[in-house]
Amino acid sequence: MSEDTTPVLIGAGQLVQRDVDPQAALAPVAMMAEVARRAAADAGSGAHLLTQVDLLAVVNVIGWQYRNAPRLLAELLDAHPAENFYTTIGGNTPQWLVNETAARIAAGEVRLALIAGAEAVHTVLRARQTGFTPRWAAGEGQATVVGDPRLGTSEHEANHGVVLPAQIYPLFENALRTARGWSIPEHRRRLGALCAQLSTAAADNPYAWFRRARSAEEITTVTPANRMIAFPYTKYMNAIMDVDQAAAVLLTSAAHARALGIDPARWVYVRGTGDAHDLWFVSERATYHDSPAIRAAGRQALAMAGLDISEVDHLDLYSCFPSAVQIGRDALGILDDDPRPLTVTGGLPYAGGPGNNYSMHAIASIMEKLRARPGTKGLVSALGWYLTKHSVGVYASEPGPRAWRRPEPAPTQAELDRLPHPVLASEPRGRGVIETYTVVHDRDGSPARGIVIGRLDDGRRFLADTPDDREVLEELEAREGVGRAGTVTLSGGTTRFEPE
Repeated sequence: MSEDTTPVLIGAGQLVQRDVDPQAALAPVAMMAEVARRAAADAGSGAHLLTQVDLLAVVNVIGWQYRNAPRLLAELLDAHPAENFYTTIGGNTPQWLVNETAARIAAGEVRLALIAGAEAVHTVLRARQTGFTPRWAAGEGQATVVGDPRLGTSEHEANHGVVLPAQIYPLFENALRTARGWSIPEHRRRLGALCAQLSTAAADNPYAWFRRARSAEEITTVTPANRMIAFPYTKYMNAIMDVDQAAAVLLTSAAHARALGIDPARWVYVRGTGDAHDLWFVSERATYHDSPAIRAAGRQALAMAGLDISEVDHLDLYSCFPSAVQIGRDALGILDDDPRPLTVTGGLPYAGGPGNNYSMHAIASIMEKLRARPGTKGLVSALGWYLTKHSVGVYASEPGPRAWRRPEPAPTQAELDRLPHPVLASEPRGRGVIETYTVVHDRDGSPARGIVIGRLDDGRRFLADTPDDREVLEELEAREGVGRAGTVTLSGGTTRFEPE
């Protein structure tokens, strides 16, 4: 494979739309058109570059229902790509699209690709409050959808209320605390320090939604403005989707970038890619403090780039919730006391969580860092659903030591799919032990229900609620619940776990 086919990013654009009258605000596709033009300008070219795009891909938009967002975007840009794609749901999809498109560029199947995404949830919510309905076009025809279409939760999980990210990621967090041997106070301190680091990065990011650096104490202290959402996460630890943000990147080969007259100083090489998913449903996972798939995707991307994780200068680990950052850090082999910041963007609770498109902003931010410091390397990790789908990209301002070749991900995925995991009991009864848990709070801040994942004496896994007893719920927040024994009962289709 010729060096000229090496995939390179040549331009990136970002946009944050703040406090705009909903009647004048840009629709998500219009925001994408703007960041696409900014990406062309960033490449040192004009908007005419966008008319040469032969692949246009759009990240799934959550806050507005589109029939064919890619076609709408192409029309706004006067582009006529041979291929238009729209992704399934997943925060992994921006990085996954880069990985997939890079492979096709290296194979000579694509010359110039535009990958874009946007959300205008903030505008939509404000419009509803005023009784105004935006009249944004939906697009003609049906888009070609790419990506894994499976839902993130099983019917059994949904029946037990294990559905919302804000209630599932705390399950990983509490398991992580116990696996690391941290007390609840020490864990709270570590969460505050981690989140404060993300918040500081957001404060330095001109495209972040929240440009304020919050202290660890402010993030962990429960107040009326920072209520507990689901133990141990306060509001300031949760991804915030109430944002208007957009980002796009342009991707081509080194040869075509040269033919287009793009200054090589603007090129950012896609040095390594990795994609994998964990056992699909949360109830299937072998443990709740680890991700074999992040480890596999990271190893593949770093090996392809010819790098060790210690050689990466800039990091952006997916950060919808703190557990995602910590599990990603551990799986990639980054130590707790590593001095490198874990984000250059700021994380979804602080920079903003524009639906599925956060990692497009991370890639754009990494590009900026690499151009500012030639010779450095960067890594972006992205995930979808509930620590389920994972994509990793390794980037550099210089090409790698060997020809670009993406390993086939299927053999690694087959190994991951064969990993042993517990049998899930459909009608559990008897003695059980908590594997992990969380306490969900009402909007007034009071504890409302406990969610438990545990094991029966025979090793089978169960999902259950705790009794609706405030004393029980408060005790689970004050004293370690993982490892506690109790009784599992089934009545009227509801599984209950009564701690001893």
